[in-house]
Amino acid sequence: MRSRSHFVTNHDIVLPLRGRHWYGGSVANNPDQKTSSSPIEQALSRFDLLIDKLAESPEIDVAPASIEPETVEPEAFAPEPVVLVEPEAFAPEPVVLAEPEPEPEPEPEPEPEPEPEPEQEPALTLVPPLPAAEPVRDFSSAPVVLSISGLVKRFDSTVAVDGIDLEVRAGQIYGLVGPNGAGKTTTLSMVTGVLRPDQGEILVNGVNVWVSPAAAKGEIGILPDRLMLFDRLTGRQLLYYCGVLRGLDRRTVLARSADLIAAFDLGDAQDRLVTDYSAGMTRKIALAAAMIHSPRILILDEPFESVDAVSVATVLDILRDYARSGGTVVLSSHSMDLVESFCDSVAIVAEGRILTEGPTATVRGDISLEDRFITLIGEIQPGEDMEWLRSFSN
Repeated sequence: MRSRSHFVTNHDIVLPLRGRHWYGGSVANNPDQKTSSSPIEQALSRFDLLIDKLAESPEIDVAPASIEPETVEPEAFAPEPVVLVEPEAFAPEPVVLAEPEPEPEPEPEPEPEPEPEPEQEPALTLVPPLPAAEPVRDFSSAPVVLSISGLVKRFDSTVAVDGIDLEVRAGQIYGLVGPNGAGKTTTLSMVTGVLRPDQGEILVNGVNVWVSPAAAKGEIGILPDRLMLFDRLTGRQLLYYCGVLRGLDRRTVLARSADLIAAFDLGDAQDRLVTDYSAGMTRKIALAAAMIHSPRILILDEPFESVDAVSVATVLDILRDYARSGGTVVLSSHSMDLVESFCDSVAIVAEGRILTEGPTATVRGDISLEDRFITLIGEIQPGEDMEWLRSFSN
């Protein structure tokens, strides 16, 4: 380190140096030499003295000749921890498919005419409605297949049948209605040759039932009110036995038995004993036995008693087909609605006599057959004298 200070002069400014003065480019070797000086020179001189004093101080080094940089111990280098920045989860940009340009709409073709909807089959109901009455047919030109005239039957002092006259023509479905004890079953029993009349005449296709019973009975199929069947036979055996008794050959009997069993829905019961049949099944197998020889006249006494509604509808369809083919049905029933819708003609019987008879529409007139029946038979008795029945005992 140098101990002197140097001052460089520039123009009229004197920069003092250690032990000498620069002034205007000349050097004064003796600082103590007196010369005339300006105020500026005097000030510079005093400044120079001050600098000399400061330079002599050991603590202060004024204007060192050169300043060497101090050696600074570098601090221990601690590398900063490298922080790895996890890249952001790459979320692929959704691919947006460009919508195709709409194709030009084709010219609309003329709409075809709508096809008629197929008729839907009616849903099966557990209790089908009563069959609708068919259009009234004219039987005036049809031959008479059953003629009853002056028929009388007495049981001791009781007159069951009192002079009934009746004609039934081919193809008719004829109904007999009346209260209990009116003489319906007695009349049908005499027509079929089961009960002999006291007087009167019965002709079946012109044959007198009591003069030529075998010929007349061959034209009749019977379903009596009180069934007396060979119930220790199976249903199929019973039909076979009835067919053979009617004079049919084996092959014909077997074929007709199969048809009747299928028509009356007795396939599952054909090999069971008739004694194990229900009341309705017994009525159906008895009706099948009455039809197996294809009679011209069916005499049915209460044919639908204890028969379920579905079986009734089936039997009615079979009987309609039978009548359309030329067969004749004569039946008795207490069901006024069934007779009104099913029978072509009807006779109302009471106390062994016919009160009115003719086409069903003519007999009932503008009211129902049941109302006509009540009008002819009498008013309903309400039983006003049975006050005890309304007291309800404990």
